[in-house]
Amino acid sequence: MIKQSGTFVLKWQRLFENNERLFWVLHTAGWAGFAVVYYIGSFLHEVRPIFLFIIILNSYAGWILTIPLRYVYRWARNQGAVKLLLTVLAASYAVALLWAVVKNVNYWEIYKHGFRPDAWYMYFSNTIDSMIMIGCWSGLYFGIKNFEMLQREKQNALKASTMAHQAHLKMLRYQLNPHFLFNTLNAISTLILMKNNDTAEAMVSRLSDFLRYSLDNDPIKKVALGQEIKALRLYLEIEKVRFGERLEVVWNIEEDCENAMVPSMILQPIVENAIKHAISKLEHAGKLTIDARRFGNDLLLDVADNGPGADILDGQLSRTGGVGLPNIKERLHALYNRNFAFTVEHNQPQGVRVSVRIPYDVKDI
Repeated sequence: MIKQSGTFVLKWQRLFENNERLFWVLHTAGWAGFAVVYYIGSFLHEVRPIFLFIIILNSYAGWILTIPLRYVYRWARNQGAVKLLLTVLAASYAVALLWAVVKNVNYWEIYKHGFRPDAWYMYFSNTIDSMIMIGCWSGLYFGIKNFEMLQREKQNALKASTMAHQAHLKMLRYQLNPHFLFNTLNAISTLILMKNNDTAEAMVSRLSDFLRYSLDNDPIKKVALGQEIKALRLYLEIEKVRFGERLEVVWNIEEDCENAMVPSMILQPIVENAIKHAISKLEHAGKLTIDARRFGNDLLLDVADNGPGADILDGQLSRTGGVGLPNIKERLHALYNRNFAFTVEHNQPQGVRVSVRIPYDVKDI
């Protein structure tokens, strides 16, 4: 049942996306509706059954005569306002006049069995009524065309906004601090000079895997937290080579958070910021704690360090010139609008804790 409903909706979407097909459907439906209303109205008068045939002939004549108006109006829409108005009035009146003649001929020649009016101009009677009907057809035509134009402009504006939004996200995503890359390359260079080739080779391999992950993942899309943690472990393994025993990492990742969807590379800048401004300032016993847990319909992510701390004002770092944390906040705002939280607070007994709250969205398996 659901599949049939979806197929029906898809067919209607295709219908409205095809202007040629849409015109013929609406054009035919409009004149069929006119015939039905005309027939129902005939019940108010005593008419012979043949009048139904007259209604069909009149509706068919209207269907035929208004087709050229489509092409005349299509040309007129590209002209100036005055020329457009004059063209519409002239074309509408001409078609209404012809339709009035056809209706009168059908009425007198068929319904009245060859009755002839007293004067030839009687064939042009009821032209005003015909003009009103043709005017309604013309109004619907221009109304639908203007609606299509507005919808097209709206779609173009939305497409441009989406492209700008995606470009902004990509800029934020790739605006990574090169501090990590430079330090890693320097560490590899030092290991090579010290003839510690095995460790240097391992660092190059991990760096390659980490950079491949950061470049391959589309910044517009989200990834499973488990995949993000895997990449973060690569990053921290590289940093542990640099810091040795000065860096201890504690992972507290709840099992049901592994498949939760998060923005790609959302934790790495936070961890990098903690290492740069906290762990690197300590001479020993640097500790980094990474938590991920579910709270109701939210996913809570925490990164805490035991560094010397920082100046914090209203839940944000007070220092200026940083890129990593403001970058993350902008990305979260772009992806979740206001449905997120990003705070920085003092860790106990010392250090800084960065907390992120986003909607809990489980990866489909």
